[in-house]
Amino acid sequence: MANTHIGTVDIKGVKVFYREAGKKDAPTILLLHGFPTSSFQYRNLIERLAPKYRVIAPDLPGFGFTDVSSDLNYKYTFDILANTVIEFTKVLQLKKFAIYIFDYGAPTGLRLALARPEAITAIISQNGNAFEAGLTSFWDQIRKYWNDASPANRDALRQLFSFDVTKFQYTEGEAHPELVPPETYTLDHALLSRPGNVEIQLDLFHD
Repeated sequence: MANTHIGTVDIKGVKVFYREAGKKDAPTILLLHGFPTSSFQYRNLIERLAPKYRVIAPDLPGFGFTDVSSDLNYKYTFDILANTVIEFTKVLQLKKFAIYIFDYGAPTGLRLALARPEAITAIISQNGNAFEAGLTSFWDQIRKYWNDASPANRDALRQLFSFDVTKFQYTEGEAHPELVPPETYTLDHALLSRPGNVEIQLDLFHD
């Protein structure tokens, strides 16, 4: 079994945390996570892919263990998240790589692909919506916020960051929800609950 290494790189003051495994000269896959999690969601996939690939999974700003100083006045939009990831790939000197996109990884990764088309060898999408048809009724309250970013509409979304909603995203639809490891949704909720993070997530919802 390949060992997964962790590291950080400084991208214009953003300390991007990432996980990496596999040989440096193997074909590279960049794993981009979704809401509400981090590169931790890929911990098992990394081990499965590492025997054949170089696998790299960063934590997006606002998630996991990536650290963004409040002094930076960092704007939490998908354009800015993508710019950070683009610079991340350049700092790691990734010349050719596939991207695996999930949820928030999609609007981030597709922007990366548009910015560096010559570098992308494949795009693998899991729940990576890029179409209006993919926005189900779950998004109705968020659509309201898109149309009117009033404090009332913003506040109405705060319940989406509760422990129960985070756990729901792991257990809903599972044949045996009792088998879902509790450290998954517990870690996600703990990191989402850091001071100021809910405001970050609401900014991303609006984008």
